[in-house]
Amino acid sequence: MTRAGRCRELTLWLPLVALTPLGLAARRGPGRLGLWLGQRLADLAWWVLPGRRRVALDNLRRAFPDRSPVERRRIARASFRLLGMNGVEACVFAFRAPAVLLSRVEVSGWERAESAAGRGHGVLMLTAHFGNWELLAATHVLRSLPLSVVVRPMDVPTLGVLVDPFRRRAGVEIIDKRDGFRAALSALRRGRMVGVLLDQNAARSESVFAPFFGTPASSSRGLALLAMRSEAPVLPTFIRRVDEGRHLVQVGVAVPVPADRDVAALTGAYNAAIEFAIRGAPELWLWAHRRWRTRPEGSRA
Repeated sequence: MTRAGRCRELTLWLPLVALTPLGLAARRGPGRLGLWLGQRLADLAWWVLPGRRRVALDNLRRAFPDRSPVERRRIARASFRLLGMNGVEACVFAFRAPAVLLSRVEVSGWERAESAAGRGHGVLMLTAHFGNWELLAATHVLRSLPLSVVVRPMDVPTLGVLVDPFRRRAGVEIIDKRDGFRAALSALRRGRMVGVLLDQNAARSESVFAPFFGTPASSSRGLALLAMRSEAPVLPTFIRRVDEGRHLVQVGVAVPVPADRDVAALTGAYNAAIEFAIRGAPELWLWAHRRWRTRPEGSRA
């Protein structure tokens, strides 16, 4: 088997190998021991998945060229450990009462979501793979507005063993990205919030190139089109891990639609909101994703 093939096999099986210790840790809730165990499993992934490690470090060089290699490596490893802690919390949510986790979440700026919902067009929540984004979706049960989330099939199918029970117990309505526009419009017309993660590389056929950390990034134009079609306000919303086992959800000010309704400019504004959140806590973002994989025609890969 080639090196790439071995890496792929490890990517597929590691989540299942991790389920047993994570499940045991989940029995007592997301305490220090459980989170420590999640971080140690992430340390293992750091060493056995060199391709992902390399992607994370390359992305950090692009985003933070002024930071030292030592600092970028620290951020990358912290980003891996974040995923380990998220995995522990996903198991807790799957095996324990939702209140065990939700009691550890505070929400700031929720009045903005309520005010936006009062306009009668639904609410679009702009977010990213930042903090424990699956827990962010679950926090809608703390408030009165129901939530739908646009998702695409996972690159690592075995991760569904962790994520699917999490989503089901949270009561989140899942919208398949392949039929995302029409289904999201329907959800907005029913007065729901619709969450969109806009921080991953988009296929050229469905994207515009908008700045992200100073470099054009292939970004889905779907959210901009959805906002203009539905007239639903778009609220940047992110969840931060503020200390061991506690989280803060921050609902931001709506991103205005430009007067000329320029899709690329509006998508750039969304990217800027995500970048602002990441710059405030870079260790909370998923750096191991090839965000700049698709390049503009004629540019160097």
